[in-house]
Amino acid sequence: MILIIDDDQSIRASLGFLLKKAGYQVMAVATPDETLQIIRKETFDLILMDMNFSLSTTGEEGLILLRQVKIFQPKVPVILMTAWGSIQLAVQGMQAGAFDFITKPWDNRALLKVIKTAIDLNASSSTNPLPDEKCNFDKIIGRSQALKDVLKVIARIARTNASVLIMGESGTGKELIAEAIHINSLRNNSPFVKVNLGGISQSLFESEMFGHKKGAFTDAFSDRTGRFELADKGTIFLDEIGELDLSCQVKLLRVLQDQTFEVLGDSRPHKVDVRIVSATNRDLSQMVSERTFREDLFYRINLITVHLPALRERKEDIPLLVNHFIDRQTELNNLPKTEVSAEAMEFLQRLPFWGNIRELKNLVERTLLVSGHSRLTVADFEANYHPTMPVQQEDYMANGLTLEEMEKQTILHALQKHGNNVSQAALQLGISRASLYRRMEKYHIHL
Repeated sequence: MILIIDDDQSIRASLGFLLKKAGYQVMAVATPDETLQIIRKETFDLILMDMNFSLSTTGEEGLILLRQVKIFQPKVPVILMTAWGSIQLAVQGMQAGAFDFITKPWDNRALLKVIKTAIDLNASSSTNPLPDEKCNFDKIIGRSQALKDVLKVIARIARTNASVLIMGESGTGKELIAEAIHINSLRNNSPFVKVNLGGISQSLFESEMFGHKKGAFTDAFSDRTGRFELADKGTIFLDEIGELDLSCQVKLLRVLQDQTFEVLGDSRPHKVDVRIVSATNRDLSQMVSERTFREDLFYRINLITVHLPALRERKEDIPLLVNHFIDRQTELNNLPKTEVSAEAMEFLQRLPFWGNIRELKNLVERTLLVSGHSRLTVADFEANYHPTMPVQQEDYMANGLTLEEMEKQTILHALQKHGNNVSQAALQLGISRASLYRRMEKYHIHL
């Protein structure tokens, strides 16, 4: 049962007709008082409510009603209806607990899609299948609890159309997670289109994303199909969405809102049916507060947020990843069987790996190819270990330091932190005591 809340009779009638035709049972009310009376008695699968009532043009009455609705029916998804010019009001509604919002005039197909997503997602939250029961996670390596928690979320949401924001440090495997969402979705027979938004300039954004017609601009020598059209009926993965320019964010928001876009050189609107999965290693909440990322776009893309753990938070997965990388390189380069000593595996598990899985992969593959040994030792990995600088130390670069000066500063910082305890400092730096002593001698560091 869907409850419609709107003081406009024509809207209640048109929405009622649309939803009944789509197979839903519908109840409609016109005022906040009627709403509060009915939600005390009836249980609904979804509530569709307007934000502006005849007594209020600011939407304050709608926000108050939303909060009251969430008190009486906290688990029921609420979809807000508002005019395009009042999107800030809808964002406030999302902060107050609404599931999503649509703008008037709405697109029927987009509205029905949002409704189905909300109901499906709400229903799936109670089933919560284990990741190894129904899902295909063959490409994801690991058995840690931190990773299992992520896969449980994916298992629950994959078959819905909910937009997903994947957050995590660089190198944690955000693209693999996005692909896993697509593989386990109902769209898995349709395209999975990857877009690195950090690599698309502002001037090329519309052409890349929406396409262009021949002659649309000076260098448009032929028609070009945009990424959204290529992803129709499938999933589009918007990687590095935090790098997107503000002007491009507005254009992206339009297609996410209405599932329509215009090809450059063609004024006809084009319909598209895509699921949005985004990823970033940046703090979008902070960017919103700094006004470098649109708040309405932020709420549009993060209906579901998946936080990927850093590799240092799932160190028990390192042996599995190491053996996987070795097996793959052995097969690709026709190398003899290679193993890693127990001491070397313990050494790898002590490293901080600020570059996460990507850094581990590079270290393992480089060591395997360079050493030529059938049994890799601590010395083999030490010789090829070039640690990635943690984010906290990036301010060294701003001071114009060389690589050697940065390494010296890092060693001094570690020694100071651990009261000149060489063993503890070496453990933090991910190197052996002997290796640290050699570097201290190189930089004339005396305790």
